[in-house]
Amino acid sequence: MNDGEKNTQEAAPREDYVCENLTFGYTHGRYVFENYTRRFAPGITLLRGYSGCGKTTLLKLLAGYLKPFAGTLRAPCGVPVHSAEFRREHVSYMFQGLNLLPLLSVEKNLALCGEIALLPKKILRERTEKLLAELGIETLRKQRADKLSGGQLQRAALARALLKNPAVLLLDEPTSGLDDRNTEIIKTKICEYGNACVCVISTHDARLLDIANEVVEMEK
Repeated sequence: MNDGEKNTQEAAPREDYVCENLTFGYTHGRYVFENYTRRFAPGITLLRGYSGCGKTTLLKLLAGYLKPFAGTLRAPCGVPVHSAEFRREHVSYMFQGLNLLPLLSVEKNLALCGEIALLPKKILRERTEKLLAELGIETLRKQRADKLSGGQLQRAALARALLKNPAVLLLDEPTSGLDDRNTEIIKTKICEYGNACVCVISTHDARLLDIANEVVEMEK
């Protein structure tokens, strides 16, 4: 199957993302997680809890950015979590710091993401047009990322995360500091895309509770 076929075919039914007996800490003997087991079903899961309880650490484990000391991670796409293929094609991560390249335009930030994910040019162009329009930032496509307002930057970062239609969508505080209007725009897109994959969101924002299929209280 070539790349064009792979990215235009109907999406396969989504399966759970499974964590089994995960143990991880930033230093041995001081664990953030010890024998942690959970299944993340397709749909939107919110991770809630105080700062430092492990929400972002769990997202980075699910993304394959961190390796557990022990335990297993099984992603719904069937690709090893710590492989380059998984990170390139099957998982999208919206960082709390957003991580758009500041000197590149919105359009070029998305294009770079699509090229890394091996999206065919036609699919990349169509998805870029669709996401920029739906998120209300199509007129900002040529604007450099460092010239955007906070709400515009959040929407551009979400567009980049959604671009490759991932099997696993991980969002770290996607509405932090946003007004209600920007929050509603982002919630709408999270609902549209997040219910078609395994979507896990770290958040303190109670405005996201009404879109969640499951809420995980991390301090418990």
